[in-house]
Amino acid sequence: MEKAKTESKVNVKDYCYIAVFTAIIAVMAQISIPLPGGVPLTLQTLAVPLAGIVLGAKRGTISTLLYVLLAIFGAPVLANMTGGIGCVFGITGGFILSFPIMAFVSGLVSEKGVKSPVYWLGLLGGVLINYLIGTLWFVFAAESTFMAAITACVLPFIPTAILKLVLSGVIGDALKKTMRRAGLL
Repeated sequence: MEKAKTESKVNVKDYCYIAVFTAIIAVMAQISIPLPGGVPLTLQTLAVPLAGIVLGAKRGTISTLLYVLLAIFGAPVLANMTGGIGCVFGITGGFILSFPIMAFVSGLVSEKGVKSPVYWLGLLGGVLINYLIGTLWFVFAAESTFMAAITACVLPFIPTAILKLVLSGVIGDALKKTMRRAGLL
C-alpha cells in the first residue's frame, strides 16, 4: 500500500494548480473582442501557453483538456460566457480543440529556458499549430474556402499573436521561476 503512494506522479498540489490554470484560461476567454469574420480575439491564447510553461507539459495539457471538457459539457467558460458541444465544434472549434497541443508543446520547450532558441521556436510552433488546426477546422465547419479562412482566422490576429507569444514566453518563464523560488512548484 505504501509503495502505491510513492509511485503517484500527481498530488493534491498538482490538482490545485491544474484547476487554477483551467480557471485562468476561462477568465482570459472572457476578455474577448468580436471580429467580423466570426472568430473573436481573446486572451485564451495567452493563457494556454502559460499553463504549459508554468505547469509543464503534462499538467499544462491536463489543465487545457479540463477546460475543453468543461466547455463541451456546457460550462460557460468560452468567450462571452458560452459553452456546450455546439460551441466547441462550431466554426472556432479547431482553435479550442488545439489548446491541449499548444500547452503540451509550450510545456516541453519551457525546460529549455527563455534564452534558448528552442524555447521561442517551440512557442511559435504551438501558435502555428493552433492557427493551422483552427483555420482548417474553420474551412470545414463554415464550408469556407481556405483563403476566406485565412482572412477570417489568421490575418487579423498576426500582430496580437506575436504580442501574446512574447508575453506568454516572458511572463510564463518569470512566473515559473518565482514559483520555484517560493517552493510552490
